[in-house]
Amino acid sequence: MSSDPKTVQAARLLLAQLGVTPNDLMRIPVDLPTFAAYVPTVIAASGPGAVRTYGTYWTRIVETFGDRRLDEPAPSEIEALMRRLVATRTIRRNDCGGHSVAEHLVAAMRAVYNRAINDNLVPPNYNPADKVPKPRRRPTARRALGPAEVTALADAITGGGHDAPLDTLLFRLHLETACRRGGALALRENDIEPTTCLIRLREKNNTVRWQPASPTLVRSLLDHRRHRGNDKPTPEPLLRHRDGDPINRRRYDRLWQRVGRQLDWVTARNVSTHWLRHTTLTWVDRHYGPSIAHGYAGHTHPRGDDVTAVYTKPTIADLATALAAYTREPHPLATTPPPDGGLPAFPILNPVGS
Repeated sequence: MSSDPKTVQAARLLLAQLGVTPNDLMRIPVDLPTFAAYVPTVIAASGPGAVRTYGTYWTRIVETFGDRRLDEPAPSEIEALMRRLVATRTIRRNDCGGHSVAEHLVAAMRAVYNRAINDNLVPPNYNPADKVPKPRRRPTARRALGPAEVTALADAITGGGHDAPLDTLLFRLHLETACRRGGALALRENDIEPTTCLIRLREKNNTVRWQPASPTLVRSLLDHRRHRGNDKPTPEPLLRHRDGDPINRRRYDRLWQRVGRQLDWVTARNVSTHWLRHTTLTWVDRHYGPSIAHGYAGHTHPRGDDVTAVYTKPTIADLATALAAYTREPHPLATTPPPDGGLPAFPILNPVGS
């Protein structure tokens, strides 16, 4: 029996709208892997940032759907898992109603199906997690700190703890350069260029850039390398404890827990290292404009933005000039001397070897 041409044409139009070909309809294999078998492949192919963000959620996905094939869970089942994780989440002081839990679970599930599509295990556009609405991200509560708040942090950080020199070095590193925590942890002993006072930052999305640093900070980093490292440029981690072991993220957790015990507002507002980034970039934006702040932050050029910005992005000299004004300290690459201004009582670094 022949098919109605109008029905065939309508089916072709529908498949075209879905981005599916007739061959795709036959592509789901009988031996499609289960979640327990396939999620380890997803984890192995993901970067460390993704594993850190979604690892817990991939574990929950395997616990829930482990023995089922990738094509079996329905969107309603994925949404039910999302709501269960939100309801049973651990309530922390920075809890926002479970929005991040819901967002990360949906993103983790979508990542599994996107990887399966790339591996030709399921047809293109076959992603039931796409049908589960992701909660709209709330505006961040972080903001720039005022001069009095920065001074209070400097006093608390430099005046206590079992390793105040290291904590002070971290504080000024982030406050000067606006680098992310991951950028500081990725610093190597060969990432310091003392002649021109630059440090090499490796941050998110595998970006690498040279960031101006004040002569004071550069000297302190070199002193730190001399007292706690190899005293020469090597590819080994730069920032270390007194015993020579490289620091990790827990160092920051302990730092802010200690400061929070001294300053109630730090705990109440969940102040963290990223607040220092907000502080610096806000100052640069207000005094030198969004273009300089964009470069100071190390942000990549977004698609769809003003194409002219590709040709007018700030130079290292522009960033060094802003840094000199911010720290009120001359920089060898700055085009103008630092004017009066900057942050009052910009933290003075203690000797690292003390």
